[in-house]
Amino acid sequence: MREEEVPQEQNSTLNGNRKAVYALDSDGKYRTVASEGWSAEEIVTSQAVEEFDRLAKDALERAKKGLCSILEYQMYHNRMDLSLLSQTTGFFRWTIKRDFDIKYFEKMKLNRAEKYAFVLGIGVEEFKSMPS
Repeated sequence: MREEEVPQEQNSTLNGNRKAVYALDSDGKYRTVASEGWSAEEIVTSQAVEEFDRLAKDALERAKKGLCSILEYQMYHNRMDLSLLSQTTGFFRWTIKRDFDIKYFEKMKLNRAEKYAFVLGIGVEEFKSMPS
């Protein structure tokens, strides 16, 4: 895409911010150009956010019933999936899935809980407790 073709459709999901995209300049070299986004991106982003909200709500309901730990809710609430949580914590996916089980979650060592809490941007107490 050329510089003059970079979309400027004021994507509401960017919240008035702009982002850098690569485009060809008049010399045929790539450079970064500020973009206000485009409608297709806005639609896809909105759908992804809605899906994470739905998954978080479902996980919270299951956690309240004791069917899973609050970790699954925290993951979706923070718009993460299993792969991203694994990458950011350094924990294997299978161990995170195990931590979704309430009996393993309750026995979790403090250093592991601290790592999850740090990655999720919350305190350990908030991480371990049910949101209101």
